[in-house]
Order: sequence, then structure tokens, then C-alpha cells
Amino acid sequence: MTPALDPEVLTATRRSLHRVAEHVLAATRKRATGDLTLRPGAGGFRIPPLPDGSALAVVGTDLVVTGPAGERRHPLRTVGQAAAFAGVPAGFPWTKHPPATPFEPEAELVVDPGAAAALAAWFALGQQALTALADQLAAEEPTEPQIFPEHFDLGLTAGPVNYGFSPGDESIAAPYVYIGPHELPPPDGAYWNAPFGAYRSWHEVADAPQALDFLRVGHAALRR
Repeated sequence: MTPALDPEVLTATRRSLHRVAEHVLAATRKRATGDLTLRPGAGGFRIPPLPDGSALAVVGTDLVVTGPAGERRHPLRTVGQAAAFAGVPAGFPWTKHPPATPFEPEAELVVDPGAAAALAAWFALGQQALTALADQLAAEEPTEPQIFPEHFDLGLTAGPVNYGFSPGDESIAAPYVYIGPHELPPPDGAYWNAPFGAYRSWHEVADAPQALDFLRVGHAALRR
């Protein structure tokens, strides 16, 4: 069952967290390793530990910095303050493709505790479902489930198909689970309800097994 949240508050929180994901966490990982993907974490999302052993995470409404001195926390107020607290440059270091969110380091972030917790729970549900899916599709060499900062969605690729969990976007406001074939046009039928393939909102998915069933139905349909 999805929580009762004001859609505008949920959207504002998602947009703010997306900015932090791109301009603080992913930016830090890319500068240190060349990689930029994130992972779900307890209460939010995180980067894997960096070569120096440090790590950044968003937990609820806080930025959490882990290093040799232990763990430090700071409430999310602006991208600039978050980066300064972590001791890293703010702003995604792009070359060919700009980030999906504007770089406004002094703009106020709106991170509602209830909305942040709900989005963290959605990523956790997605991680559970995608891990199970990857096990079932092992022969198709699935990638590791990871959060792609440009879309701020959790996904993997198995064969010529993307499977994922979005916290919502400008086209579909509510969080949703999706399947998107790379090349094959989606078959006709009620299952395929989006230009990219198919999705179900979190209002239609009660738990990870139900989300997994939705993805398995799409996978089976594409194989036919």
C-alpha cells in the first residue's frame, strides 16, 4: 500500500533529491572513479565506497559522510552546502551531455521526511524485485541493479530490455515500475501502456513479488 502523500510535496522532494544525486553524489564518484551510478541504501541512496574508503549517502533528509573519522550528518538545505559539508566540489562534471537537473548550488532544497522515506522504500522494493529478476534471467547476463543519476531511476538491462523502478518524472508523476524493450516494438495488448513499453504505478504494485510478476509477464511476452 502506498503512503498518503501530497503529490506536489512528493514531486518537490523527488526533484530536490535528484539534484543532490547528480550534483553531489554522482559528481563525487565520477571525479574519483570515472563511474557515476548510485545504489539504493538504508533510508535513501548512496555511492559505493571510494578508493580512499570514504562514502556519501542520502539518508532521509540528511547527507551522510563516512570517512576515517567516522560518520557525519548534515541536513539537506542546498546543493552548495551539502557539497561543502562533504568537502567536495558541487556540480556534475559533464562534457558531452549536460545533467538532467539545473545546477543551482544556492537554491533551497525541499525534502519532506515522509516523501523521502516513501521514495527510499520504493527504491528498496525495486532492489528486491530486480535482484530476484536478475537471478531468474541469469542466462541473459543482466547488469547489476543501479541508480542512474540522469534519470534518477533504479534499473538493470537483461538482453535487449531495460527493467526498472522510477521515483517519478515529468511524464509520469507517481513512482512506477517499468519494462522498456531496446529494439523490439511492444506487442499489442493492454499490458503495453506506454511509448517506451509498459509501466505500473506504485498505486498498482503492493510489494516486490507483485512488481516482479509484472516484469516477468513482460519478459515472457517479448520472448513470444
